[in-house]
Amino acid sequence: MNHSGALKRASSSVMGIYMIFDVIKTTEELRELYKAPMDLVIKKQKSELDKYSAQFLSLSPFLILSTSNTKGNMDCSPRGDYAGFVEILDDCTIAIPDRPGNNRLDTLNNIIENPNVGVLILVPGFNECLRINGSAQITTSNELLKRFEYRGKIPKSVIVISISEIYFHCGKAITRSNLWKDEFNVDRSIMPSLGRILMNQIDPSKTDDEIKEVENLIENRLKTTLY
Repeated sequence: MNHSGALKRASSSVMGIYMIFDVIKTTEELRELYKAPMDLVIKKQKSELDKYSAQFLSLSPFLILSTSNTKGNMDCSPRGDYAGFVEILDDCTIAIPDRPGNNRLDTLNNIIENPNVGVLILVPGFNECLRINGSAQITTSNELLKRFEYRGKIPKSVIVISISEIYFHCGKAITRSNLWKDEFNVDRSIMPSLGRILMNQIDPSKTDDEIKEVENLIENRLKTTLY
């Protein structure tokens, strides 16, 4: 298969869309490009937690939760809290608190429509990550809500995931990205504040005073509505 010049800008001016050539459309074509996975990669996939995946969860303060609705529209939501905030209910079940956010409820709405979810769990300093696929439900069980009480606050709901697949992912991606290395941290001042970015996207005519109000709102919400 010839992949030279596979991505070219379309001559059409329709919204700057790229025209893509040499598109792979079958799994047979895809496998021509890649070697077969090693036995180790296949056998590492399990359907329940073991002591090491449980330990990894106990260390993790951050995960990414992926969902989609019945129309195939995707959502990928960051979830962060104290280390070990993911509760292990049993060897095949975990629970994640739904802390205050922007109230769009994209993730929760998707789970109601389509319970299939994917979770990517990270631990700062570890190049490896943990992947979990499964089926999710949303609960307001008082017993579970109280398990996530923090700073005197409990979440409005808890996401409970029944594990169908779980495995550790090797460290290549994080190693390539230098994600945890201080010398590769990007100075936040290289971009404007989130408030200024949002106002530029929503209404570029906003004055500096109006933007400052939004910046103060965002800063105050970070201080007062984490839990």
